[in-house]
Amino acid sequence: MPTAVELLREGRRQELWLKCCGFLDLSLEEFMTIQRRLLLEQLGLLKGCELGNKVMRGAKPRSVEEFQEQVPITTYADYAPYLVEQREDVLPEKPILWQRTSGASDEHKFKWVPVTKRMYQELGEAFLSIVLLGSCRDRGDVIVEEHDKLLYAIAPPPYASGSWVTRVAEEKMFDLLPPPDMSERMTFEERLEMGLKMGLSEGVDYIIGLPGVLIKIGERFSQGGGSRIPPLSQPKLALRLSTALLKSKLARRRMLPRDVWSLKGMASMGRGIPVYKERIKEMWGRYPLEIYACTEAAVIATQTWDYGGMTFLPHVNFLEFIPHGECQLWLKEPTYQPHALLLDEVQAEKRYGMVITNFRGGAFVRYFLGDIIKITSLRNEKLHIDIPQMLFDSRVEDLINIAGFTRLTEKAIWQAIEDSLIPYEDWVARKEVKEQEILHIYLELKGGVELVSHLVADSIHEQLKKLDSDYADLDTMLGLQPLEVTVLPAGAFHAYTLKQRQSGADLSHLKPPHLNPSDAVIDFLLNPVHPAFANVASGY
Repeated sequence: MPTAVELLREGRRQELWLKCCGFLDLSLEEFMTIQRRLLLEQLGLLKGCELGNKVMRGAKPRSVEEFQEQVPITTYADYAPYLVEQREDVLPEKPILWQRTSGASDEHKFKWVPVTKRMYQELGEAFLSIVLLGSCRDRGDVIVEEHDKLLYAIAPPPYASGSWVTRVAEEKMFDLLPPPDMSERMTFEERLEMGLKMGLSEGVDYIIGLPGVLIKIGERFSQGGGSRIPPLSQPKLALRLSTALLKSKLARRRMLPRDVWSLKGMASMGRGIPVYKERIKEMWGRYPLEIYACTEAAVIATQTWDYGGMTFLPHVNFLEFIPHGECQLWLKEPTYQPHALLLDEVQAEKRYGMVITNFRGGAFVRYFLGDIIKITSLRNEKLHIDIPQMLFDSRVEDLINIAGFTRLTEKAIWQAIEDSLIPYEDWVARKEVKEQEILHIYLELKGGVELVSHLVADSIHEQLKKLDSDYADLDTMLGLQPLEVTVLPAGAFHAYTLKQRQSGADLSHLKPPHLNPSDAVIDFLLNPVHPAFANVASGY
């Protein structure tokens, strides 16, 4: 079978489109046929290995129906005894590499995920699908050319995104900026710096990066970071920047990346995309194609050229959907087995917990990702895609996810506050979106203690970096301190407790939750009213 680059060289663009994006033409029935066939193949592998027998609890399902009836929903805790130690002897198929993703701050430092040769090969095709969909204007429109320049602003191996880049380099279709063999021992910041320098000289056709990184690059240009004209010994660079400066001056604004490069396409992943997409378009000249992906499952769904809902891929994982109410029951009572639906059973405007089973010898079986997605419609009417459309909704567990890099638990934040040695009464924290995603801690100091908020934030920030390596990456990789502290008025938490008692609240609700309190709770803590001196409305 010809490779993608061979099809491109031979001018067989329609075949290239069908190879990478033909799943968009499937009927839902055809989609489910692929799902069922690949699951039955995977079940044959799982029955013959120690891990498969363990997570399936000895079940030997012979059909999709038996699989759903007999095999329980799993979480990483079911795999940790094997995967944390990277035991290859227990797996359905021998891996060729191990990827990692961040664990919860108070559990495993990392989640290790095995990738088989067949899974790795599939990554190349999935990534090419994203490139084609992020640059086309209509179905079958292939504008990619051999040696197009691809700037990648994503985490390096052993993070999954780095493995994806390595796989794309093997296709020999794109010139990666910088080439992976040059950047292997570089830090994220050094690699990005080199890629930008090469892009200024050679041009950039495609870029893939986390939304926060795309914003940071754009801000660098607007602040003059790319506006110095180099000497005449660098004619390509001088011409590119001179032209960009002229464009920005004619527009009477600062220079932006869109003045420097006219991108064919861009793609991004992470929960900040809906927040940042308009700013990204303003800076870069086009919207980023949103991808729903994770280390355990690779690419699950992607937007298409209308930049609306995301379409599921049929050939990477078996997909199941737990209705949101069932998720809540299961989380409260772990012995409860939720009823999961298949893609041809979901309903529009409903939310579901996402469950996947890897194909091609992967390790994960009925694995709950912890994500809540929303089915926005049962088909894309505009583009005539007969596959249900989705968007990412939220994480199901009570964690604070910052910029797609780290998931902070109550324990981690609490420990950081303790380790900072700042005398305090109590605290609450939540993620807020201002110029960027931040962890906002509202802290009441001990009586008589007076400290400036930014000094408190600096101290807690340093402790969080020690406790959580992924949080530290936000500083070392992106130069971000995503933490803000607001010092609350004295007596704020005591007043809240008195108010709750007066309103007849249960004992467990006398104090506000440490994580993700409502706007009403925050408003009260910022402006506490002691119930002994004023009538306090209930309902916070």
